[in-house]
This record gives sequence, structure tokens and C-alpha cells, in this order.
Amino acid sequence: MNHDRFEEPVTVLVGMGLPVRLETVAEAYAMLQDWPAASRSSAHTIALNACKAGIAGEIDAETVRATLVAFARRHDILAPDMVFAGARSAGRARVHKQQWLKI
Repeated sequence: MNHDRFEEPVTVLVGMGLPVRLETVAEAYAMLQDWPAASRSSAHTIALNACKAGIAGEIDAETVRATLVAFARRHDILAPDMVFAGARSAGRARVHKQQWLKI
């Protein structure tokens, strides 16, 4: 079992609004390390420290994920999970088609 993997990935918008899916503590750490120094905040420091603790095995990946989500919300870069949203829409379309076929 991989203890540094998030149960659910976190998708953030980086650069010119490109979505990046973060699935592990190491990926979150790398993204936070690349964050511009001029834009760093206390939320960044907390998330970065959580990543370091997660890498060291001092806290679990879900605690790291929670701090990453808080950081992303604070900086307005948290993106909805488009794959999950698309799967939900496809499921609804199947239900509607099945209901229509019964008529």
C-alpha cells in the first residue's frame, strides 16, 4: 500500500489556468516548491510543512491533502475534478436513455 497517495486527487489550476492533478504528497510538495516566492503566504507555509511531514511519515497523506485543499482554495486555484464530473453526467445520460427506452 502506498501511504503517500491521496484517496482522491486534488486538481489545481497552474500557469495560465492549466489543470494539474496532484495524486501524491511528493507531487504536492513539488508544486508548492515551484510556487513563486512573491506569492507565498501562511497557507503556503502550512501546506509545504505538511508535505514535508508527510514525506517524513509524521502525518498521513489525507492530512496533507486537507492542507493542500485549504491552500488551493485560499489562492483560488482549486479546480473541480472534471473527470469525476464527466462520469456523473454520463451516468445521468444512461439513466435517462434507459427510462426513455422503457416508454
